[in-house]
Amino acid sequence: MKKIQFGTSDLQVASVILGCMRMIGSENPTEIIETAYEHGIDFFDHADIYGGGECETIFGKALKETSIKREDIIIQTKCGIRKGMFDFSKEHIVSSVEGSLKRLGVDYVDALLLHRPDTLVEPEEVAAAFGQLESQGKVNHFGVSNQKPMQIELLKKTVKQPLLANQLQFGIKHTGMVDQGIHVNMMDDASIERDGSILDYSRLNDMTIQAWSPYQYGFFEGAFIGNDKFSELNTVLDQIAERHNCTSTGLATAWILRHPAKMQVIAGSMNKERIKEIAKASTIELSREEWYKIYRAAGNILP
Repeated sequence: MKKIQFGTSDLQVASVILGCMRMIGSENPTEIIETAYEHGIDFFDHADIYGGGECETIFGKALKETSIKREDIIIQTKCGIRKGMFDFSKEHIVSSVEGSLKRLGVDYVDALLLHRPDTLVEPEEVAAAFGQLESQGKVNHFGVSNQKPMQIELLKKTVKQPLLANQLQFGIKHTGMVDQGIHVNMMDDASIERDGSILDYSRLNDMTIQAWSPYQYGFFEGAFIGNDKFSELNTVLDQIAERHNCTSTGLATAWILRHPAKMQVIAGSMNKERIKEIAKASTIELSREEWYKIYRAAGNILP
């Protein structure tokens, strides 16, 4: 398993994360956790809202059935989304973490991310929550999710802890943060700046991008791999995958990890064989020619 540095911390973490959002429908979560761990995926991502908290409960119970030591894995969770609103208040952040710890059956989480941006955020409240959770030993590291540079800078004005990671949707069919950099000084849609140069900001600040839903297209419309809607892309993926002795899913993973921003890929599969495919692909190094061929096959145009 390829390892990367986690933000500006001294942690070396797996480049592939197992996303646990679908664990509520998993037939054997214990085997899923063990399969991931045996293949180098020792980083597990949660959120308090996944399954209404049930995904964390299932994971916590399943983890206890394994021989895996708590200190040998990274557990990350997220908070801030509530029914009909977002909430970055101190009270909600603290209570959310305490609920996650109870459901997960652990004393601490390695990382806590703030989920979708709360426009009513008061950075002082976030700072107070982070300070309390860190001092109590309940959270070791912090980050954000789906946030742009100026929102991060606003938090950093008050928050003392380094913000190490940012979860952003990125994959072969979600290339917006790459497109706008390629189409600089152009007048087409791809040149529109929607995210505040978040890719460049992350690289400049050594902030780890965690790519979520990497195999999806549209707004949760489904997977592009093996989908007849994307015949050209799948033909190219199959050809290059055969060259590297991997699957198309594995290749889509390698495509993300090839970017020098040193991202992590969040794989949300609860299929053991697919988890193995994705883990195996973490060490594949695509050439520049292969990377751009896949990018163009996905419908992207080079100016």
